[in-house]
Amino acid sequence: MTHIILDVDDTLYNQLTPFEKAYRELFNHLDVPVDQLFVKSRYYSEEVFDLVSNGEMDKHEMHIYRISKAFAYFDIEILREEAERFQALYAQNQKEIELDPEMVELLNEAESHGLKIGVITNGPGEHQANKVEQLQIKNWVDENHIFISGKLGIAKPSTEIFRIVEREMGIAPENAYYIGDSYGHDIVGAKKAGWNAVWINRRKHEIPSDAEHRPDYIIDGEESPVSVLRRILKK
Repeated sequence: MTHIILDVDDTLYNQLTPFEKAYRELFNHLDVPVDQLFVKSRYYSEEVFDLVSNGEMDKHEMHIYRISKAFAYFDIEILREEAERFQALYAQNQKEIELDPEMVELLNEAESHGLKIGVITNGPGEHQANKVEQLQIKNWVDENHIFISGKLGIAKPSTEIFRIVEREMGIAPENAYYIGDSYGHDIVGAKKAGWNAVWINRRKHEIPSDAEHRPDYIIDGEESPVSVLRRILKK
């Protein structure tokens, strides 16, 4: 039986939306392509993810680092106070996030077929749990099938987090389809664990030419998530 496991950030909702709202309020006078600024901020966030997870970098400092470095990429220096203000606005906007309508369609379709649905998300326990509540994911997903790295003490792309999900949900890797936006964390992690992988590639990233692991399906605007699910179910 097919099982659908989903990431949260930039998968179940478009993470650019709260970011752009904060940018428009604080930095709209700057001539920076906000979509590219967002991509860079995510790059610098992932660059220090392990440091934050290991307690070597404070989460607040990571927030300052990622937006400051993203602006620096475009040769703009922002003040620490501006970085802090931006993060405060961004965090406030995240309290208003909503599920992507296409993901609602996907969840409804999966539910209608009686599929087991789960969530694996990297990030601080309480912070990610708040997003889960805001997105109302529990309308489709059993609370016991929501796995947050900050609560487990282990994060994607570690194979162990996928093994935990297999045990807790009673699923086999060959029947599991992980849907996520991060090539490095989601696709590589899932494929290393022997899972199938669906890449939500909102930002049109390129797969590294020397990549050992490749997604089984790619959703990049030309095909909807529910249409990919229907293809999977016909296999």
